Amino acid sequence: MIELKSAEEIGRMAVTGQFVGELLAELSEVAAVGVNLMDIEHHARRRIAERGAESCYWDYAPSFGRGPFRNVLCLSVNDAVLHGLPHDYVLRDGDLLSIDMAVGIDGWVADSALSVVVGTPDPADLRLIEATEVALEAAITAAAPGGRLGDVSAAIAEVAESYGYGVNGEFGGHGIGRTMHEAPHVANKGRAHRGLRLVPGLTIAIEPWFCRSTDKIRYDKDGWTIRSADGSRTAHSEHTVAITATGPQVLTRRPTDGADPA
Repeated sequence: MIELKSAEEIGRMAVTGQFVGELLAELSEVAAVGVNLMDIEHHARRRIAERGAESCYWDYAPSFGRGPFRNVLCLSVNDAVLHGLPHDYVLRDGDLLSIDMAVGIDGWVADSALSVVVGTPDPADLRLIEATEVALEAAITAAAPGGRLGDVSAAIAEVAESYGYGVNGEFGGHGIGRTMHEAPHVANKGRAHRGLRLVPGLTIAIEPWFCRSTDKIRYDKDGWTIRSADGSRTAHSEHTVAITATGPQVLTRRPTDGADPA
């Protein structure tokens, strides 16, 4: 069932979203050559505890995982793109790191992700990250009241195609609000003018992710970390977005981001 949110409830989600956006920006600065992934994880744990927030990842146990997730971040490096399990790994020059987090504050959730290169960037990695960011902005623009969910999905796929990347259909975005994962599923490819009508009060997490040279994935033995099937680099971008009468409202904008496209 899809639960539409009132303006007051969207405002409460925006409070959570502001915290998520600010913390993600902070974590992107913490990530550097020589920093251990577990240091980034523990930095996030401290900040979440200080804010009185609650991680949506801690003890999360979906059907595809192996046991409950006992971390507050997904940290995915290089060919890892989703659900990366934080572990004892020291970031190296040129590593591509994706950071994904979702927290709740006073019962309302926000979810967001970004990808960065630490140290010396490979232009091909920067292009891959750019593609996910451009796709995310295109999808946000397409999330207009009166449109269709397929418009959002098609916008992502169109950008991917323009950059020469394939789109995996196994994981995408989702509804969000009182919990991290709600209806509807927000696919990263689809047909424009098809699917659920976008109406004010709908809140969704939009999350394009691409692999450089494949649309196939594989799982690590940990049961969580998802990698490109061919070992190529990957990137992931995500925002929590509310559909309002005046257009899409991004609830997880980071301090360095521009204004909403609405």
